Amino acid sequence: MQFKWYGHSCFLLTASNGTRILTDPCAPSTGYRLHDIACDIVTSSHAHYDHNYFAAASGTPKRLSAEGVSVQGDLRITGIPSFHDGNGGAERGGNLIFLIEGDGLRVAHLGDLGHRLPGETVARIGPVDVLLCPVGGTYTIDARAALAVAEALRPRVLIPMHYQTDALAFRLDGVDALLQAAGRRSVRRLNDSVCRITPETLPQQDSIFVFSHAVCD
Repeated sequence: MQFKWYGHSCFLLTASNGTRILTDPCAPSTGYRLHDIACDIVTSSHAHYDHNYFAAASGTPKRLSAEGVSVQGDLRITGIPSFHDGNGGAERGGNLIFLIEGDGLRVAHLGDLGHRLPGETVARIGPVDVLLCPVGGTYTIDARAALAVAEALRPRVLIPMHYQTDALAFRLDGVDALLQAAGRRSVRRLNDSVCRITPETLPQQDSIFVFSHAVCD
């Protein structure tokens, strides 16, 4: 499966059969000016402008923004409820975690998760190979909480998202706090917006992959 990061919480996941999933596309006012991204499915973790800018996608892809299971060919996508804050959604409402299964991988996109995961949610998600996790704090979990979530889900690859970059128009923590607290995890700075991950290429040591964000032409 190929992973391409467009910034914030927006990735384009391309399966080996060519199916393309765009996650949490963000509006131009975030600083990431996404447009004309070809995809078959768009997921949105919640109805905030920096996670549901469906206009970034070209054509008429299938939209997923609710709890439940959707099957597209060999891919299975499950929306799992959580919260955007640490007070049961009282501050910012609900949030969907999307579990994407395909190409022999289990990929969890945490959206704007605002709390550490309770045991029942960890059990519902199940084993994870690749975790796309917010780390920027303020509106989501921060680096310390992200590492706690990773300890619960035990991914082989943790990919940070939703943090301060040169493009983001509002302030979040940067990725360095996560990397400084990485502990036993290996850190790999890709210097690229694209990476292909397969069951065969999953690192032996638990790792953090840091992407550079893509820029739409």
